[in-house]
Amino acid sequence: MWHCWTFDQNPALRSSLGELAVPMLIGMSERGPDSAGLAVFTETLAPAYRKYSLHAGSPEFDWKTLVETLRTHLQPQLNLESHGNHAILTVDLLPDQLKPWLKAHYPHLHLLSSGRTIDLYKETGKPAEVAARYNFRSFQGTHVVGHTRMATESAVTPAHAHPFTAGEDFCLVHNGSLSNPYEIRRKLEPRGIQFETDNDTEAACRFLEWRMREGDDLETAIRQGFEELDGFYTFLMGTSDKLALVRDAFACKPAIVAETDDYVAISSEFRSLAHLPDVKNAHLYEPAPEEMYVWTV
Repeated sequence: MWHCWTFDQNPALRSSLGELAVPMLIGMSERGPDSAGLAVFTETLAPAYRKYSLHAGSPEFDWKTLVETLRTHLQPQLNLESHGNHAILTVDLLPDQLKPWLKAHYPHLHLLSSGRTIDLYKETGKPAEVAARYNFRSFQGTHVVGHTRMATESAVTPAHAHPFTAGEDFCLVHNGSLSNPYEIRRKLEPRGIQFETDNDTEAACRFLEWRMREGDDLETAIRQGFEELDGFYTFLMGTSDKLALVRDAFACKPAIVAETDDYVAISSEFRSLAHLPDVKNAHLYEPAPEEMYVWTV
């Protein structure tokens, strides 16, 4: 599994976030050719509103009827932007209001993410095709987390593609393999945490989000992860205002960081960074094992 990620420290670059990210994503295509995904973090909505990224099984899905039915039943203020089988629904309904309604009326519609800042797109197919289908190059925002996948331990479906999400405004991508995902599941499921796939990455994502929901900040949750998550991994995580990178104690899964005054970019290999502006003068380094690298927006 392979990843790419950018974080614009220079606000002037935020309008070019998609243009910077897409070549990184496509650069990893040979290492992860079967699916791709991108989480982009945008301006924060007002507290009463949430954005929901939705994925339908067919590009012919009737989004107009969904909007009309939702308005009839719950009378919300809403806006929906659709892209074939994908849509971003912005609405003044909290997750505990919308999720049960979707499950009751549209059980086959997949909720990819929710929050006040995150939009999530993921799909099977070659990364260049996925990027073109959803026009990733047009995306603007403060930071983005992307991933291309070569499946090794679970099915090739949109649900199994990365990034994985849990809770609100949190996503994780993973390069590696966990050896104890079912141990993590057995710990979380009695607490009411439901899993959507058999992918090992979902276990890590839900564990870390659970720790933050219990009161940990991101850094404390990651420290707990070092104790509980076993295996080989490089994790990249995004929240509404932070991005974090960690590697396991053996650090056998590659990562390289390019850091300038204007941006931070991370990839599994340098060729996905080579197109970035002024990268020849960037501070390039390999992250150390079991050390946290956290950047704040």
